[in-house]
Order: sequence, then C-alpha cells, then structure tokens
Amino acid sequence: NKPSVTDNNVIDIKKGRHPTVEQIIGAGMFVSNDTIINSDDRSILIITGPNMSGKSTYMRQTALIVLMAQIGSFVPAESASIGVVDRIFTRIGASDNLAYGQSTFFIEMSELSNILRNASEHSLIILDEIGRGTSTFDGLSIAWATVEYLSKSENKIRTMFATHYHELTALESEYYNITNLSVAVSEDGSNVVFLHNIVDGPASK
Repeated sequence: NKPSVTDNNVIDIKKGRHPTVEQIIGAGMFVSNDTIINSDDRSILIITGPNMSGKSTYMRQTALIVLMAQIGSFVPAESASIGVVDRIFTRIGASDNLAYGQSTFFIEMSELSNILRNASEHSLIILDEIGRGTSTFDGLSIAWATVEYLSKSENKIRTMFATHYHELTALESEYYNITNLSVAVSEDGSNVVFLHNIVDGPASK
C-alpha cells in the first residue's frame, strides 16, 4: 500500500510485514503486527519475549517500512503514516574483529556509543540485546543506563529496544514515555508455541 510521509514525529504502521521474510515463508503465513511510536509519550518500546519468537523481525520490519516509505516505495502494510526519519541507527547481532583486538562486547559498545552521540530527535533507533558479552549485572546496568538516557526529555528519540533483561520492564512505571511490548506465546504443558503477535505488556517470564 501507498504510505504517507509526514512532518510530525509519529510512526503509525497498521498490519506491517517484513518484505523478505514473508517472501521466504510464503504468502499468508507471515503474522502482521502494528507499530506506533512517537517522540512524546511513546518514544521507547521495550520488547520482551523468548528467542526466535519474532522480536528482531518486528523491529527490522519497522525500520524497512520507514526506509521504503521515504524512498518513495509502496510498503508491506495495510497502512503506514511515517513521521520523517533523518537516520536509522541499528545495533543488531553479534560480531567481532579479534585480529584487531576488538571483541563482540567492544564492538557492541563502540556502536552503541556512536548511536548515542549522533542520533537526533528525528532519528529511529533499533537496539537488539544490548549488554551481551559481559557479566549479567554489568550487561543489565549498561542496558538500564541506555534506556534511562534515551528516556530523558532532552534525549527522547524513537527507540525500539528488544531485551532478555526482564528487569528493564520496571522502567515503564518510572517514565511516562516507555511502553512495554512482548511477543505472545501459547503454553500447553511443556510445549510452547510462538504466536508472533506483538501485544501490550511485558513477557511473563
């Protein structure tokens, strides 16, 4: 469908899909999801849920839809209103450059530092599992500090933050602009079925 690109700070996507993942798994199999994010009362989306449930796909499809809309393309969504984005910053995946003394953790922190220094109020930030590659409490502290920094009024930047640190979901009660989302699952005894639906609220465990 044809999106609209606006001068406001709201990204509102209805039934968005990931264009390449959908091609791989087949038409009608991909589970579409809505995305609403702005620079005011919903600037940070903390997304929790198990591995392989769809957190990364959800964030990446949002970034792709934003990019496609701004280059003049139709987008894989029922509708999309895109508040113009100057840059898309991502910290996704694990990589290293050990030959040059750069561990996975070093590269992650370098990329995160670059994002926090250069992102503007018109940017979109996609962060996936910040704080890996170090001890649990150090990683949690880094993730917590990042979310708090991006939550302050002078730094409010549209951010999607996927994490396994469930402790971070407590920040929703401290900052009015943080919203908890999670990926729905269905449990039947020891069996877990990923539904790939993004719902309000934190993951239960």
